[in-house]
Amino acid sequence: MYTFKDAGGRDLTLRPEGTAGVIRALANLGFPPGTEYRVFYSGPMFRGERPAAGRKRQFHQVGVEAVGKISPLTDVECILMLLDYLEAIGIHSYTLLINTRGTREDRKQAVEVLKNYFAPHIDSMCEDCRRRFHTNTWRILDCKEPACQDIITHAPALLDSLSDESRDYFQQICHYLDRAGIAYRHENRLVRGLDYYEHTVWEVVSDDIGAQSALAGGGRYLITPPGANKPVPGVGFAAGMERLLMAQPQVEKAENTPVADVYLISLGEQALDLNFMIARNLRRRGEIVMMETEPKSMKAQMRAANRVHAQTVYILGDNEIANQCIIRRNMETGEQEELPLSPLLNPENGSQA
Repeated sequence: MYTFKDAGGRDLTLRPEGTAGVIRALANLGFPPGTEYRVFYSGPMFRGERPAAGRKRQFHQVGVEAVGKISPLTDVECILMLLDYLEAIGIHSYTLLINTRGTREDRKQAVEVLKNYFAPHIDSMCEDCRRRFHTNTWRILDCKEPACQDIITHAPALLDSLSDESRDYFQQICHYLDRAGIAYRHENRLVRGLDYYEHTVWEVVSDDIGAQSALAGGGRYLITPPGANKPVPGVGFAAGMERLLMAQPQVEKAENTPVADVYLISLGEQALDLNFMIARNLRRRGEIVMMETEPKSMKAQMRAANRVHAQTVYILGDNEIANQCIIRRNMETGEQEELPLSPLLNPENGSQA
């Protein structure tokens, strides 16, 4: 946790993740029987420990939570949403890792099995693993230290310690992923770093961003909000936005990519005043409009229109105003035509733009 004292001597802790805060907020709305909330969030998060390579002390996350129900289908929906999101932003090279943590009762049995396995090796493991052996043995599986990996790799499979119900839950997850045609790898040592996870956990990793390969992760959880007398079930995922940017393919912006749909050229103060209203009307219609806001020559304004690769230029000067028209120029073909000025100034009467 990133904890410090403020100028008034009060202890402050900056949020390390978004899920707990979402649950607290939703708890204020209440959870009547059958209620399900589906929400998303984004914002800055903070880590107190020394950041590993490729990570930052302050980072930004986008996350999704489906809160209120326990269902393998909901878990798979969340996984598919994450994968669809990655594809939509241009990330196609990744691997989906999945596992199950079972229930809290399952983990009590698993911890004893793990303790028996790690006991002969613990003195040769890292300081964090030695501490976790006594405080939270389960978390040893989350260690990324190379010196510990050989020992962890041969640890007993968590699936062997699960109840029949928990195994069936995980088998349904695999079934629906198979039905959806999703490639995945069952990573038996995947436990995720937070203690509230139950049943399904997953990570999406990529070799394109260096040693710290995790792009996003999530899982099913049970969290008891402050003042509540029973835990709230949910499932969700979060992705670090900085890491997503690292993983996106570096596509160079095409030189002729339009910055503006329309560029308005004003030749004179009166034209500038009228173009101000024309720009407002076109923007309301969804056009991306740019214009020079100070008097400049025709040549200077045409250069500006070319710099932003405007598709269309409107030219308005004293002669056009006197004739109640405006010149429209197609910047690709160079063709020009005169159009009535009124429809651009009074769009409710129709527009020829």
